[in-house]
Amino acid sequence: MARVCKITGKKPLVGNNVSHSNRKTKMRQQPNLRTKRIFDEAKGVWVTLRVSASGLRNITKLGLRKALAQAAK
Repeated sequence: MARVCKITGKKPLVGNNVSHSNRKTKMRQQPNLRTKRIFDEAKGVWVTLRVSASGLRNITKLGLRKALAQAAK
């Protein structure tokens, strides 16, 4: 399963680890994803989403329906 947020679309970033001797090795920065069950009040069902911490804040602020609609754009 890909590490992508369902709300914000955040993906892993690629960069370099730079040592004291200035050697560079590749690294990946993973998004802060959580699997959460969120209640959809419109349908009256629980929905399981894999969302980032910022995606959870968007859901809290806008509501599930608006956050999903905004993510579809």
